[in-house]
Amino acid sequence: MAKYGKRTRAAREAFAGKDNMSIEDAVSLIKANANAKFDETVEIAVNLGVDPRHADQMVRGVVGLPNGTGKTVRVAVFARGPKAEEAQAAGADIVGAEDLMETIQGGTIEFDRCIATPDMMPVVGRLGKILGPRNLMPNPKVGTVTMDVAEAVKNAKGGEVQFKVEKAGVVHAGVGKASFDAAKLTENIRAFIGAVSRAKPAGAKGTYMKKIALSSTMGPGVSIDVASATAE
Repeated sequence: MAKYGKRTRAAREAFAGKDNMSIEDAVSLIKANANAKFDETVEIAVNLGVDPRHADQMVRGVVGLPNGTGKTVRVAVFARGPKAEEAQAAGADIVGAEDLMETIQGGTIEFDRCIATPDMMPVVGRLGKILGPRNLMPNPKVGTVTMDVAEAVKNAKGGEVQFKVEKAGVVHAGVGKASFDAAKLTENIRAFIGAVSRAKPAGAKGTYMKKIALSSTMGPGVSIDVASATAE
């Protein structure tokens, strides 16, 4: 049997028997037990009734969290000329073209979001096997292939979160920090759930949202009452 430290045991006891909570109560519980030596991320996991192996059941999208993520997002932009200058002026951390492609091919990936102008996609396309598995591949469906690179950089830096269903039918993301005000965390969580709900694919049959769980980086998880969480 695994032996847990004092802090972990206390958290597990606090969470014991607590399921199908309201978002507000779950946030209070998580905040009260996020006692790590760093500001823990509050994470959400949504189990969906889809099979992403089928194209008509793929779930992906983007949502701007009203109160940001609390995380510093490093943004790379593939662009040339005036658009490269525009990206730099907007605060992009890395801007380049073939030189950036070669850096990534060499194994250096020092960014959390990748944006590209449409004309750069033949170059970016060569990085599919590297960026794809890391969910970093620019995609017009989530606004990361665009001519408006300044707006895309601004959104990425300002709390925009991308989501994509995994093979097991789960969507997960960080929705803020444990230090956030409870009301702001709740607002972020509702915004994320709403975005996933609106992204329901045409091929989804039966129950779409099966389970929603919240946790902090180092803490146990707690399930959320799906009906109340998805109510407008």
